[in-house]
Formats: sequence, C-alpha cells, structure tokens
Amino acid sequence: MLYNRFKFYLSLSFLLLTYIGFSQVEITGKVIDSVYSEPIENASIYVKNTTIGTISNTDGRFALTVPLANKKDTLIISSIGFKSFRIAVEEFQNNQDVFLYEDVASLDEIVILANPRPTTGNAIVLKAIEELSENLPDSAYLQKGFLRHKERNKLEFKWLIESAITVYDSGYGAKSTEHLKINVDEMRKSYDLRNVDSIFSYVSYRNRISKRNRLRAQDIRRQDVSKQQLVNAIKWNDTRVNGLQNLFQGKLSLLRNVQDTKSLFGEDILKRHQFALDTILVDDGRKIYKIKIDESSDFVGLDTKGMYNEGYKAQGWLYIYYDNYAIKRVEYDLVAASDKQKSRSKRLFGTQTNHKLVINYIEYNNKMYPNYIYYETPKLVNVGLKTDKKVTQKEIDRYNREERYYYTVQEILFTEIIQDRDIVQSELNTKPWNMDIFMSKPYNKEFWRNYNILLESEEDEEMIDDLSKRASLFKD
Repeated sequence: MLYNRFKFYLSLSFLLLTYIGFSQVEITGKVIDSVYSEPIENASIYVKNTTIGTISNTDGRFALTVPLANKKDTLIISSIGFKSFRIAVEEFQNNQDVFLYEDVASLDEIVILANPRPTTGNAIVLKAIEELSENLPDSAYLQKGFLRHKERNKLEFKWLIESAITVYDSGYGAKSTEHLKINVDEMRKSYDLRNVDSIFSYVSYRNRISKRNRLRAQDIRRQDVSKQQLVNAIKWNDTRVNGLQNLFQGKLSLLRNVQDTKSLFGEDILKRHQFALDTILVDDGRKIYKIKIDESSDFVGLDTKGMYNEGYKAQGWLYIYYDNYAIKRVEYDLVAASDKQKSRSKRLFGTQTNHKLVINYIEYNNKMYPNYIYYETPKLVNVGLKTDKKVTQKEIDRYNREERYYYTVQEILFTEIIQDRDIVQSELNTKPWNMDIFMSKPYNKEFWRNYNILLESEEDEEMIDDLSKRASLFKD
C-alpha cells in the first residue's frame, strides 16, 4: 500500500514538473548588426506590454523563458540606433540570427524644429533631471532580478556568485537609504577560489574600526591574527567594495538618488559634468538624444569610507527620449584625473578607469524602471612587496603583480516588476531583507528551473567552467 502510494505521488510530481516545463516557451537566438555582421551587445529582448525580458550578451546571444500564456504576444528585439524586430512569440524560430538595421534621425531637422525646446546637451540633461519626478516610479513596487558577481585576474576567474534578488522601493520621492530594501532570495552558484592577501584586508579593517595608531602590513605577523579576524576583515572588504548598497543606496545610483545632498547628478551637476549633444538616434520608433558626458571644473568623488575614492573625471553617454525626456540608458565611467588618483590607480591597479557603470531602463506603465545594471571596478588584493630584507620565493610569489588586484564585475537583470499593493506589502513584511550576496544558501533546483538568467559570453562560459572544475578539486 505504502509503495503504491509512493509511486502515485512520484508519478504526480513528475507530471507536474513536466507540465511546468511545457508551460514555458524558451526562446534563444543571436542579435547581429546587419551592416557590420557583428554581434549587438545589450540589445533588449522582451514581450510587449510586459516585464518579461532579457538582454543579449557580448556575443549577441540571448535566452528567454516566456510563460505559455504569452505565446501569442509580440516579441520585440530592439537596440538604440536600430529598427526593432517584432514577431509573435510562438512564431520565433529558436537559434536564429536576428539582424537589426540602422535607424537614425536627422539632428539638424530636430534642432530646427525644436526652437522652444532645449537644444544644448547641458540644457537637455537639466530638463531630464527636472522630469525625473514624472518619469521614475512614484509609488512602492518590487523588482525580481538575477545577479551575477564575478572576480578574476588577467588569467582566470577567482570568484563567482549567482543569486536571485528582490528589491523593494517605496518610490522616487523617498530616501533610498531609508526606504529601499534588498533581499537575496536564492543562490545558484558560489565558487570562491581567491588568493586573498588577508593580512592587507585585516590591516585595512583594523585601521577602519580602531581608534589606535594606524597599522601597516609589515607590522602584523600572520600567526598573531585568528582565522575569524581574517574572515571578518575579508568580508568587510568585499562588502565595502561590492556590497549592493553601493549600487542602490549610494552615489552610483545616479538617477534614483538625485535628490540626496551629495548626489553626483544633484543641483551642482554642471560643476562635475558637462554634456554635449552628439546626435539623434531612434529606439523602437522613438527619437532619442545621444549625449556625451564630459569633465567639468571639479573632480568627481564617491566618498567611500575607508578608502581614497576621489579625484576622478566622468565620461560616457546618456540616452534621453526626445518626447518626454525620460532617461533610457546611462553609460558612466570614472577615470583618474587628479595627480594623487592617477598615481594611486597606476601603482595599485595598473588602470586609470576605476569605475564603469551601465544602467538600462525599461518603460512600464509610463514609468522608467531599472532593467539592467553593469558595474565594474578593480579590487585591491595586495599592495605589492616593499622591503629591503631577504625574503623567500614564496613571499615573492605572494605579491605577484598578476594577483595585485582583481577585475570585479556585477550584473543585474531585472525580470519582473510587481505593483500590486497587497503583494508588495506582504513581501515587505515577511522577507528578512538581507542584502548580503556573499552568504551561503542551499541550491534550490526547482526555483531555478524556469527563472530567467543572463547568458554568459563564450569566453566567460569557458572560464566559469574551469572555475567550477577547480572548485570541485579544491572541495575534494
């Protein structure tokens, strides 16, 4: 009897999983520039009038899972400067190449017709900032998303984390530090094989929390520091550099936090940035300004506690819709500009670009929501060997220049927007709201079965596969 009952429930579970699998439509393909036959990165692939979507990776490839209920809806593949590709979800042929064709507007024509409108880059950006209260969400909502955190040196991946996150935001009018919350819901992958110079992290940590005289790395012996002290220090360093609060509650949240007193795009925006109108493009049939971000009279800084994160110039691009001044996309780099920052960046990182940020927005119910975030920054691992004393080869290898810093990249793809007040309130009250992406969580296979994720590039896929093999050996 028990055996037959077990077989019944096992069969029922199998049928349920099969139904779930067939209740989804998986779409895969590659987006290509029709003129140059090159892949288009960050193209938007989404179902019309929904928040179901993804973006293409550096190889132009994408994968999207669409509920069966939306199979007759329109699939749109678009990229700024190109004509959009449209087709019914059920008619899309998997693994096909989608060629997009250039679509531009006449800059001269727009400027002539736009007499009462702002016509300079500075004026257009100021108008867009003024319209943020109209274009950004003004009521509470939830966003579900996929996060990938990766760190590597020049040769191989050292660390990879993939998580599902939920973001709660009460709206543009409220301070994000008080009214924006983040929770790590599930973990998909977590491999950590970094060669971390924990003494350096420990010294930085101690100097941050202690009121005693500042320590130097050469003042500390490894045997005098406990394992738990090192773990605390490393986690502190990970969080201050790559904690999610930096992206959502700090200065890097350029538009959401524009009302903060020290905002980079606040009232004194033109002291730290200048903007030049480059051209007019087309995005899914709508005219869009392409505006260059350039340096101004003042340096840009991030006020990061415990590290010198000042003395930059900003460069990049803003894409702003012509009709309502909504900002569609931000490409924002911070490059060493002051003598002190130039010296520091060259000595510690070997690069002058310390921060690369991309934020792409999607329009939903006449409001602009973050759709994709890319953030890249170097993270110091050790400060290099500085001593006149005789040292062992092991000590020399420890300070190998290839291990001095890691390239760290965080990507977030938002896959769902929830506005229903009851659902928003329920999750707000029930979730633990822990934004620690570095904590361990068990793998939930069923959760990830139909959850939309970002595709890795072919290069990253190989390096991640190598990392997973090395992690398995390390575990064994």
